[in-house]
Amino acid sequence: MRYLGIALVILSLPAFIAILNGQPSARKWAYAAIGILPFTINAINLDAALISWAGWPGYAKGIVVTLLDTLALAVILTARRPLRRLPFLGLFIAYTLAVSVTVMWSGSPMSSSFYAFQLVRCLIVFVAVATVVGRPGGIRWIAFGLAAGAIFQGLTTIEQRFGGAFQAAGTMGHQNLLGLMLHFVTLPLLAILLGGERSRIVKIGLGASLLAVALGASRGAIGFSVIGIALLVQLSLARRPTPQKWRIIGLSAILMLVVTPVVVGGLEQRFASGKVEGSDEERVAFERAAKMMLADHPMGIGANQYVVVSNTGGYARRAGVTLAYANLSSNVHNIYLLVASETGWLGLFTFVALFSWPIVQGLRFAFADRRDPRGETVLGATVALVVVAAHGLYEWIFVTYQAQYVFAIGCGLIAGCMRERALEKRIARRTLLASDPAGGHRARLGVAGPAPAED
Repeated sequence: MRYLGIALVILSLPAFIAILNGQPSARKWAYAAIGILPFTINAINLDAALISWAGWPGYAKGIVVTLLDTLALAVILTARRPLRRLPFLGLFIAYTLAVSVTVMWSGSPMSSSFYAFQLVRCLIVFVAVATVVGRPGGIRWIAFGLAAGAIFQGLTTIEQRFGGAFQAAGTMGHQNLLGLMLHFVTLPLLAILLGGERSRIVKIGLGASLLAVALGASRGAIGFSVIGIALLVQLSLARRPTPQKWRIIGLSAILMLVVTPVVVGGLEQRFASGKVEGSDEERVAFERAAKMMLADHPMGIGANQYVVVSNTGGYARRAGVTLAYANLSSNVHNIYLLVASETGWLGLFTFVALFSWPIVQGLRFAFADRRDPRGETVLGATVALVVVAAHGLYEWIFVTYQAQYVFAIGCGLIAGCMRERALEKRIARRTLLASDPAGGHRARLGVAGPAPAED
């Protein structure tokens, strides 16, 4: 059965290529699938493990290929020059290389290569999304897919809550992972609505995303969702206030009021369980262990190795981590310390750059042309990056492939819009130069005004 699954996933690549080339009308559904698949792969087993180490205590457990990987690769292979002038491509490659070199000194080179392979898959999805952004309606169909994924998770969490789970995790396995992934749904969908989108599925998807976060009862996911929404609203209004935005803000406020009782109820049950206090104490101990590792290994211990080295190297014991299975089998609850301890200062530098530069460029894009409707989409994805970067100070779950899929989608939206605007400017300059060579020369120099009169 395993080999049948591998064959089906691999054979999906030529099938997708044939569909994208032969049926242009089906492309919109492929674009929507890019948005929904990160939230459904786990539920319906749309993946195949070429190599599987199910018992490995790290976060990457094999060489895995999913249906989203083959679909994204098909989009790239059927596009013309998808890598040309693509922003952030170098950052993705740099971080992947920084992780890959740790294979050389890793205690388990094969397991470290699992994470490097995962980053390649993330890169493929990023390039595919940036490519789709340049297609007619591409952004809208990706948004529809994200909304559908949120609706699926929302319905699943409702079922789980009625089944007695006060921290509903959807199909993602843990409420923290679901909550972090939904940052890349809540904020881009809200931004698209603020920009004038009136689709019902986008509105329902936004509501479902907020509900799923509330039912997850994750303090970090709830708190950072609220912070992200407030920041996005303020930046969007600063960019360009419109009556449509005020209506959407009112609708969002009503949605948040509706889910507030659910949030309060879930958090009350969590506090009553006594789990919160202990988790905060353990975070400090985990961070001590990670800092010890970095001090001893400035180049890192190897990707995907934290749990193993924390135990075999005695770091968990010396840092005061409680000697319980749940603690000894977990990563440090800080993505930056996890990246630093595993991949060293080089890995940390490239990782921070991978987050910070898209944020800077996204904000620049959004405010450079305040009438460009793409600016709202970019602003939503940018704020999602800000929120996830801050959330990472308290959570390690970003290194899972599901979280990196939605990160790639967010970065792809920003990069694709940047490339399209740059292309439009180049075309405008060429047109101006063709119609008025002197005017085109002055435009390149930044000189305004008509050509000087001849004597």
